[in-house]
This record gives sequence, structure tokens and C-alpha cells, in this order.
Amino acid sequence: MWYVYILKSKVSKFKYTGSTNNIYRRLKEHNNGLCQATKHYKPFALWAYIAVSDKNIAINLEDYFKTGSGSAFVSKRLL
Repeated sequence: MWYVYILKSKVSKFKYTGSTNNIYRRLKEHNNGLCQATKHYKPFALWAYIAVSDKNIAINLEDYFKTGSGSAFVSKRLL
């Protein structure tokens, strides 16, 4: 399984969307400061995730969530 996940910083309003095949390992990496894009906003809480069966679907969904309309969908319908 592949996951598209949304993290929320516990210290700011920063949200991050990513994809992975191991969601708990990836959350640990974000919280340990191993990810360049998120290391200044740690620690994080897992807000939501969507499981899909294919890596390409996960990547496409992640890309959509990072667009303006995808971000609006996440804010309005998921969170």
C-alpha cells in the first residue's frame, strides 16, 4: 500500500503533504528533522492519510493536493 499523508506542525500553522509506502517511518523522519522541507516546523502530528494500492496514484494525488484547488479540497472536505 501507498499513502498520501497530511502532517500538521504542533508549533505553527504549517501543513505538509507527502506520499510514502511506510507512513510511521516517514512521520518519524519528519519529527527527527531529516526532511529539508519540514525540519524548521517540527514536531508534527499526523492529521490524515489516504491509502491507495499504486505508487503512481499516490504521487498524482499528492501533486493534486499541493495545487490550489487540491489544497482547498483538503481544507474544506478532509480537515
